Amino acid sequence: MSSAVPRGETPAPPVGTPRLTVLSGPSGVGKSTVVAHLRKAHPEVWLSVSATTRRPRPGEQHGVQYFFVDDEEFDKLIANGELLEWAQFAGNRYGTPRRAVLEHLERGEPVLLEIDLQGARLVREAMPEARLVFLAPPSWEELVRRLTGRGTEAPDVVERRLEAARTELAAEEEFDTTLVNTSVEEVSAELLALMSID
Repeated sequence: MSSAVPRGETPAPPVGTPRLTVLSGPSGVGKSTVVAHLRKAHPEVWLSVSATTRRPRPGEQHGVQYFFVDDEEFDKLIANGELLEWAQFAGNRYGTPRRAVLEHLERGEPVLLEIDLQGARLVREAMPEARLVFLAPPSWEELVRRLTGRGTEAPDVVERRLEAARTELAAEEEFDTTLVNTSVEEVSAELLALMSID
């Protein structure tokens, strides 16, 4: 029995085939909360663990929250093309190891990346087939409330975060899909559906 595709036609991807899904959005929109809720309900979703030059915080474990590397090791990862994307933030570098992402996709496992706007753009260049999902706040006022309501940061830090958020919100049209974070449960369910899990 032949499974050849007629000339001029491209084969449709099998229904339910997992793909690389990138979740991005402004600081304070709730990306980490949505991802934690999704993975608690669906541990089969693999969340990529980033490499970072940042020092571990109390309770963090190498290979769990991050792969902690020094600047020399990070330089080697870049030089050897081992990072799908990388960016610098607050004086430290963060990057997504390429091999692990590809291995999980080849095994048919859904892969989720939670990264910033710069990282999402780099993934789009490296893997155009990835689905980019933008997590948006219900309103600008709500995002301001979340960012200022933490009360743990100096006013100038909050202002920098708000300025960055304006830039990130302006990039929404670059994404394939937008989900509005009015309910963590609903957004998690919508994100799961976008990842094509049976």
